[in-house]
Amino acid sequence: MKIAIGSDHGAYDLKQELIRYLSEKGYELDDKGCHSKESCDYPAFAKAVARDVASGAAERGIVLCTTGIGVSITANKVPGIRCALCHNEHTALMTRLHNDSNVLAMGAAELTPTLAERIADIWLETEFSGEEKHARRIAQIEG
Repeated sequence: MKIAIGSDHGAYDLKQELIRYLSEKGYELDDKGCHSKESCDYPAFAKAVARDVASGAAERGIVLCTTGIGVSITANKVPGIRCALCHNEHTALMTRLHNDSNVLAMGAAELTPTLAERIADIWLETEFSGEEKHARRIAQIEG
């Protein structure tokens, strides 16, 4: 699976850890930036990830900033994106089962690297339930 990933400077270290971790698990990661801890603006990187997912250039996306809030808001501005901000395993599971989210947002100040890895694992390994009520609700979100 190809995953676009991006962060701002506040989540640079976490992004690097996730790239290492997910690459070792066999995922193909496309790093959309940033590429250092120098202060930068998160919208450029969140939009780049979201656009890749929306266009099909990547199957899923992960966006990161200090809290995860700004990147999730930004990613959700791109048509076709259902970005979910997750701070625990339960929300990662439920957003895939019920919302078929295609971009995961996390906050580097809100979780440890180990928890971020567990959240990513659950989110990447969980398939959409396909239940009619959830498909209907997604169609309402998209429409």
